[in-house]
Amino acid sequence: MSYPGYPAYPQSDGQSAYPQAGGGQYPYPGGAGAAYPAAGGTVYPPGAGGAYPPAAGGAYPAAGGGAYPAAGGGGYPQAPGGGYPQAPGGGYPQAPGGGYPQAPGGGYPQAPGGGYPQAPGGGYPQGAGGTYPAASSGGYPAPPGNQPGWGTGGSGYPSYPAGPGGAAPAPAPGYGAPGYGGCPQPAGQSYSGGGSPASGGYPSGPMPGAGGVPTGPNPTPSQPSMPNIGGLSIGGGTQGTIKPVANFNPQSDAEILRQAMKGAGTNEQAIIDVVANRSNDQRQKIKLAFKTLYGKDLIKDLKSELSGNMEEIIIALFKPTTYYDAWSLRKAMEGAGTQDRVLIEILCTRNNQEIREIVRCYKEELGRDLEKDLKKDTSGHFKRLLISMSQGNRDETQTVDMQKATADAERLFRAGEGKLGTDESTFNMILATRSFPQLKATIQEYGRLANRELLKAIDREFSGDVCDGMQAIVQCVVNRPAFFAEKLYKSMKGLGTSDSTLIRVIVTRSEVDLVQIKQAFWEKYQKSLRMMVESDTSGDYKRMLLAIIGN
Repeated sequence: MSYPGYPAYPQSDGQSAYPQAGGGQYPYPGGAGAAYPAAGGTVYPPGAGGAYPPAAGGAYPAAGGGAYPAAGGGGYPQAPGGGYPQAPGGGYPQAPGGGYPQAPGGGYPQAPGGGYPQAPGGGYPQGAGGTYPAASSGGYPAPPGNQPGWGTGGSGYPSYPAGPGGAAPAPAPGYGAPGYGGCPQPAGQSYSGGGSPASGGYPSGPMPGAGGVPTGPNPTPSQPSMPNIGGLSIGGGTQGTIKPVANFNPQSDAEILRQAMKGAGTNEQAIIDVVANRSNDQRQKIKLAFKTLYGKDLIKDLKSELSGNMEEIIIALFKPTTYYDAWSLRKAMEGAGTQDRVLIEILCTRNNQEIREIVRCYKEELGRDLEKDLKKDTSGHFKRLLISMSQGNRDETQTVDMQKATADAERLFRAGEGKLGTDESTFNMILATRSFPQLKATIQEYGRLANRELLKAIDREFSGDVCDGMQAIVQCVVNRPAFFAEKLYKSMKGLGTSDSTLIRVIVTRSEVDLVQIKQAFWEKYQKSLRMMVESDTSGDYKRMLLAIIGN
């Protein structure tokens, strides 16, 4: 038998219950054939009221209307058999009122008086390996390490929503390519509208691993994460290092520049302090104020006072953004030879509105037709790709059609790796017309279907400039800042520096996403952009670049 409300001890040695001791006392079972001896002729251990354990008033609390009687003889005698005999029914009897049910998952039962509160949601049952699984609400678990293309633990790169079981789904090849993943597209520079993409990078579409969308093989090994730069992590929107200055006074800035160039010598630091800390729009107002105040052209005065790379970067900063892109395209095609990488960098990375503005500016300011110049200076499939891009007619809807993404992935496979030879027109059509969110889904599906990154498939199927152009589009779809980080790195890698590339990228991205480019640079090359620029440049030119890059 057992006292109501107090469960008996578990089964031991075949006994069914504790026998009554002399005087109506339950005997205390002993261990290994022995019992607890009395301590000093009293109960063990001693406590208030002479009972064990001590409670309010020195005795066990009432249970079911009764209490444990005092121990006869001052101690707990050994139970027969030297073990824990079994209670009736072979287990813990129910307490009055229906008993104390187990918490879901085998948690602790409720003690009398509410001693053991219920765990949220009915307890946290242990999973395999003795660890608690994710809460039932799912959530966004931290990614395992820094996964290029999927998120970097601790570095601010966004991670994918949890898939079934609370784990983040792995990316398919091409979607998590090293150095090309995880970052949102620049605001105002992205075909997907800028800012952070919807969960998993599929606005208004299903996330990977759900709704029949398969996931690819495991991501690449983790890389060191970069410390947060400028208080902004890549998980948010994009940010330039140059912002409009508050309390802007163009007349005052014009006077500072005039004084910096007046008389013998030039105060280059004063020029750097003004130009590197004003937005492009504010620089245009400074030019106008300078001409109004002094009746002179600021650009001509700057050219007469500066030279070399310092002159080039200052003049580039004073050119309106659209005009600078149009001027760069013209410069890349004039004279002997064509700088194809400049054409790719501009035409394959700008959005529809920017492309149309460049074409208009090229016509009105430079007096030339961009499409005619492209046809004259390029050829073959590369020419077709650039002409397609120069139309500024890419689909810019935000939704993703997963059926179309799967169909496009299959078409790309059949046009390339799935046949002898390559159908270049299919690649051109899909890469030049689909929205960036749609292309991102297609890249995911291609990796699942072909078990190879689309970037690598293009490299196998194409060569030369058309290969570079198509890869640039794919890289910008996956991670635009990483694409520009690679261009900056290559401009300084090895002997010599491609200063024109360095200047063009720094200037054009300074108000768009240079903060994210710096972070992507660190993630990809484990060194800071500032440190590499500092070691590859010198003089006032170096100080100007570092002022734009920031800390």
